[in-house]
Amino acid sequence: MDGNIYAGYEEGTIMRYAPDGSGGVSFAHTGGRPLGLEFDSDGNLIVADAIEGLLSVSPEGEINTLTTGMDGMRFGFADDLDIAPNGTIYFSDASAKTGITDYRYDIVEHRPNGALYAYDPSSGRTSLIQDDMYFANGVAVNPDGDFVLVVETSEYRVQKVWIDGPFRGKSEVLMDALPGFPDGISSNGKGVYWIAFPSTRQPIIDNLADNPVMRKLILRLPEAIQPAPERYGFVLGIDGDGNVVYNLQDPSPESFSPITSVEEHEGMLYLGSLTYSGFGRVTAPQ
Repeated sequence: MDGNIYAGYEEGTIMRYAPDGSGGVSFAHTGGRPLGLEFDSDGNLIVADAIEGLLSVSPEGEINTLTTGMDGMRFGFADDLDIAPNGTIYFSDASAKTGITDYRYDIVEHRPNGALYAYDPSSGRTSLIQDDMYFANGVAVNPDGDFVLVVETSEYRVQKVWIDGPFRGKSEVLMDALPGFPDGISSNGKGVYWIAFPSTRQPIIDNLADNPVMRKLILRLPEAIQPAPERYGFVLGIDGDGNVVYNLQDPSPESFSPITSVEEHEGMLYLGSLTYSGFGRVTAPQ
């Protein structure tokens, strides 16, 4: 909103940095785990917090809880969000079964425990848009507000959910059999949607797709010997029809990775990570 960089941290702090990454100061503390961030038209920072739900943070850093659940059930893992032109907030609940501390179990078990929700700020109403999603992760609304793209991490795919127009209420698989675990997705407002891949696909996980017992056994191994993602910087740019427009990869050991979020702003791509110490930026392809 103001040209600065905002980033959520594991201990619940949202930090604000200058556009060049300098001068980090604490902007707010949610008490949970802030993940998806997006400014609304009033300058409030809307936050998908994996523990606290959907929050709104004023320009002064004051926190207001928008919604924590629906029909008496709390969200298990509010993950990412985007805001439609009419102000409706669309956000993902990655897993109604596991929280952020156990998210690997959901991915390995490969069950449709995720969902896409909408929150209407004018009425305060929360509504279910689509459920039975496989670890619903990144969310991106197209500039016209016709559809939402939702990443399903454990299914290696992107769903297109129509929210307006003649196809409203319908959905389709936009891309599947992706070459990695897709995570965050964002719109650049000009027809390109950036997908972050923290890891390429791992043969050991693919080969056990039809063996849930073995998948669970893997998680019981000491974490040091569990399958780990390789160091690989990976971002795709797609259009609204699922065509790959840009394919950015860096397999070098020095790459910025794993990349879990990517945002385009004024000709730059800003890269975020859940585990890399810091964030990065590169010039956006033209």
